[in-house]
Amino acid sequence: MKVNRMKTKLLILLAIPALFYACKKDSFTTKPQISIKSISNTTLHQGDLLLFQLEFTDKEGDIQDTLWVQKISKKCPTSPGAQFLSKNKVPDFTPTSNLKGVLEFGYGYNANIPGYSTISGCGNQNDTAYFKFWLKDKANNVSDTITSADIVFLK
Repeated sequence: MKVNRMKTKLLILLAIPALFYACKKDSFTTKPQISIKSISNTTLHQGDLLLFQLEFTDKEGDIQDTLWVQKISKKCPTSPGAQFLSKNKVPDFTPTSNLKGVLEFGYGYNANIPGYSTISGCGNQNDTAYFKFWLKDKANNVSDTITSADIVFLK
């Protein structure tokens, strides 16, 4: 009997921190939180569309400021190494508390695709790059910077 009670008490003691951690992970904060939900493709041919989906949360719901995107080339010798692709203005909307959603945006790889900015590769050779993202809200709170997986740009 005592062994079963000890196991039960131990299980309860271990469950409490796990519950606290799980609840805390989903809580909304004043500082915007972002994560990569999806990337359309990690190997691109010229003319392809590269789409990103970023999930976000924000306690005040005031993320209508700026999404920063930086491309960092690993192989292109003529690239400056870190290229700011865009400072995207997040569309205005009525803020709501505990806002959660998805931002979707993309780039045409060496292609003019209506509604999307163009991104170039390395010219005459394949390139590998990764992207960094961060989000600023109207109160100037800035999310942590997140980094994508490597993306290959085929010439």
